[in-house]
Amino acid sequence: MAVAELDKQYTYDEKGEIVVVEPGHTFESVTGAITGVVLTPPEKTPKGWIFGFFIAFSILQLLMVSVAWLIYRGVGIWGINVPIGWGFDIVNFVWWIGIGHAGTLISAILLLFKQQWRTSINRFAEAMTLFAVACAAMFPLLHTGRPWYAAYFLLPQHNTLALWFPQFRSPLMWDVFAVSTYGSVSLLFWYIGLVPDLASIRDRAKNQYVKILTGMFALGWRGSARHWARYETIYTILAGLSTPLVLSVHTIVSFDFAVGIIPGWHSTVFPPYFVAGAVYSGFAMVLTLMIPMRYFYKMEDFITTRHLENMAKITLVTGSIVAYAYLTEIFYAWYSGSEFEWYMMKNRIFGPYRAMYWMLILCNVITPQLLWSQKIRRNVPVLFVIAIIVNIGMWLERYVIVVVSLTRDFLPSSWGMFSGTIWDWGLYIGTIGLFLTLIFLFMRLIPMISVFEVKMLLPQAKLKESHHHE
Repeated sequence: MAVAELDKQYTYDEKGEIVVVEPGHTFESVTGAITGVVLTPPEKTPKGWIFGFFIAFSILQLLMVSVAWLIYRGVGIWGINVPIGWGFDIVNFVWWIGIGHAGTLISAILLLFKQQWRTSINRFAEAMTLFAVACAAMFPLLHTGRPWYAAYFLLPQHNTLALWFPQFRSPLMWDVFAVSTYGSVSLLFWYIGLVPDLASIRDRAKNQYVKILTGMFALGWRGSARHWARYETIYTILAGLSTPLVLSVHTIVSFDFAVGIIPGWHSTVFPPYFVAGAVYSGFAMVLTLMIPMRYFYKMEDFITTRHLENMAKITLVTGSIVAYAYLTEIFYAWYSGSEFEWYMMKNRIFGPYRAMYWMLILCNVITPQLLWSQKIRRNVPVLFVIAIIVNIGMWLERYVIVVVSLTRDFLPSSWGMFSGTIWDWGLYIGTIGLFLTLIFLFMRLIPMISVFEVKMLLPQAKLKESHHHE
């Protein structure tokens, strides 16, 4: 189909851009369409939701079994060995933390830049951030095989044992502070944004329990001018606090590797490289989840092609930064004059794990180049497939950095190979089950799109505002 014919399918605003909200909606229709999902009686829950939740919850059981067996037998059930002391646990930790980046970026940074297109997707992306951080936080606790010991080593406490326990010079400790701060601020930011919508549900709910529960969490919201003024103040302050956290949290995660002396880890390019990779994987995950949700709940009027196209553009930009970082790594390895660094790079490209390296290049560098085409960016099924490929590629990237760098370090006598066991995969796939289960519960229990922010984009809202100024 020609681009001109494709363009006829979309509605454009006065600036010539695809609209953020399809025309024809009123305040009532927006509220009804979004809160209707939450207020649907339990007996009328869509069968598609029940089926999806059942699948996700079944996968979650894999996590339960894997964790129980891990606690019973210890980390010997994993494929880790000497010299690969870090395997799936750190790979999955970095992967999940990266996915958690898009939510705060969409909410906080785009809010400060006054980007209207964020309004329909920020709530969903913020929830995704919280669930991804919850999945990530499990791995530092489980990586010892004894979570109660891990809590002792990692959590801040009175230091009566000098600097031995916990080890404040360890970047794993820095992770605890960075991730917990990021998680706390993201939770607060998400909750504050929910308050006006919780009040809407409170006012519309017919079930007494729902009315009481949402009334408690709505904090007595009545929508007065004073409430709105205070809300906007605190929301902007939290956006300002969240913005540097987006950059800091994955920078600190990258220090887990960069402060080491292992060839392939000891690199100053890691902080910006990791942040770009995190945003890249985060936006890919938002697209992966939002495209089917938008289709099944008929939310195309609120999550328009413009949202998907803009996210595709950010995916393309951050993917290009990641590709540049890959080239920089190769250049550094050669230019450093270190035979160990140069051998590490040749080992990645031509060694026993070369298939994984070339797969990640295919997924992260070559495939996203399709997004240069406007026709591809506006083709929803193709965009969905590209987003999944990017998610796979980013997991492979973390695997190559962690495992392949450890397999061959300075001494050939200490070289070894690694492959994940069934329990490694069980834990990883189980966390995906946990993530999807929480996403399904979120979609059913909380408005997945910010009702009041979408209303502010309607022509009626702009008319009211102009009358107010007059």
